Amino acid sequence: MATRRTTMRSKAGTKLYAVRDESGQFKDIQTYKRAHAADLRQRSKAEKDAAQGPIEKRVRSAATAAVKSVKQSMHNAVAAVERAAKRAVKQVSSPQPPVKRAAKEAAKTVAPKPPAKAVVKKTAKAPAKKAPKTATRKPAAAKAVKKAAKRK
Repeated sequence: MATRRTTMRSKAGTKLYAVRDESGQFKDIQTYKRAHAADLRQRSKAEKDAAQGPIEKRVRSAATAAVKSVKQSMHNAVAAVERAAKRAVKQVSSPQPPVKRAAKEAAKTVAPKPPAKAVVKKTAKAPAKKAPKTATRKPAAAKAVKKAAKRK
């Protein structure tokens, strides 16, 4: 329903509705005829709910659930961005000493695992393949031998 109104009559005798603000001053004055007609056009929440069928109720509940879900996910996304920004500010304002930073980076980089014993045995037993006669490149083993000789 509309806000609480005071009834009064004009000089001509028409009935009026007057709405007052917090200080008691008149905020809005309407004729009773117009205000009453507007009140009758509006339906209460109970009337709207009663007029809805089962499908409309399901659609409305699904829509409200979707809106709630989107609001929650947006809230979570905003919170994640805020946390990331705080972390960035902390890192910029008080950087770690170089020794600590180097130790952390070294811990992050993991050395590759050596091949399993079974794989090593299989590759050792397999005969070396000969390079085709038409190949213009030198075999990889020959290159490795040359590099090792240069180092010594």
